[in-house]
Amino acid sequence: MDYTPDFEKPINELEAQVQDLESKANESIDLSAEINNLKKKIGQLINDTYEKLTPWERVQLARHPKRPHSIDYIKEIFSEFEEIHGDRSFGDDQAIITGFGYIGEQKFALIAIEKGRKTQDKIKRNFGMPHPEGYKKALRLAQLASRFSIPILTLVDTPGAYPGIAAEERGQSHAIAQCIEGFFNLEVPIISVIIGEGGSGGALGIAVADIVLMQEYSIYSVISPESCASILWSDTKKAEVAANSLKLHPSKAMELGVIDGVIKESLGGAHRDPSLSAKLLKEKILDDLKKIQGKSGTDLLESRYQKFRKIGNQFIN
Repeated sequence: MDYTPDFEKPINELEAQVQDLESKANESIDLSAEINNLKKKIGQLINDTYEKLTPWERVQLARHPKRPHSIDYIKEIFSEFEEIHGDRSFGDDQAIITGFGYIGEQKFALIAIEKGRKTQDKIKRNFGMPHPEGYKKALRLAQLASRFSIPILTLVDTPGAYPGIAAEERGQSHAIAQCIEGFFNLEVPIISVIIGEGGSGGALGIAVADIVLMQEYSIYSVISPESCASILWSDTKKAEVAANSLKLHPSKAMELGVIDGVIKESLGGAHRDPSLSAKLLKEKILDDLKKIQGKSGTDLLESRYQKFRKIGNQFIN
């Protein structure tokens, strides 16, 4: 059974009533008035609910089991996508998908973190927590794209890089640092989109970009609420308190200069209308690419450097 956040349950109950009435309606029983009234109530309830989401509810929405993943967006917005495998050193990390494809008529190099949907797929994708070889694969693909002047798109959805012993033995922090440094030296346009969770260095490893965007109900933070609660209070049950303190809202990230824009989702979140959310994502990516596509490699490097140097400057006296 799929996990449903508490704030969604009243909406789901009304939607179930609509489905029940629609199944009972026929030529001899006209239930259209009742159905339309319920649909109006659902629309109003969705508006009221999602306008007042707490930071913790936003975390739940970013982790929603039906929220579109990277692989869903690849199928929706890409054509002729060809996946590239392996880091040419250790192995192929399935938590990171890399390859080349087209969005409309524009060719992109894609780097995307994938969590997996069903149990076996989650295990295969390591729940969206990349190993060092994943970041090495990402950098290999990015450098190849730069060599052939192909713009880069990254889709970020991870609680963080994998913290296991094996990953640390293979140089997890070094691999992420190399990836960050490498992205600062790519002479092609880079757009990064946080589509779900953007957790810590695991997200930043592929989110050094000329334009960084967040979907409306995604989160981007230096630490997950659970890890923050564990460090501050030695109690992961205080994750909700931590989420409130972390101010997990795209508008705050915009204020701090961490991101450059927010992509609207379908009403009630991307999981309620994945196709519409994919359309909005596609349009924003193509529109923003036009803003940076004409820049020289030297200008891209300088503006990218300055962009990250300025983050949080408004708090320095």
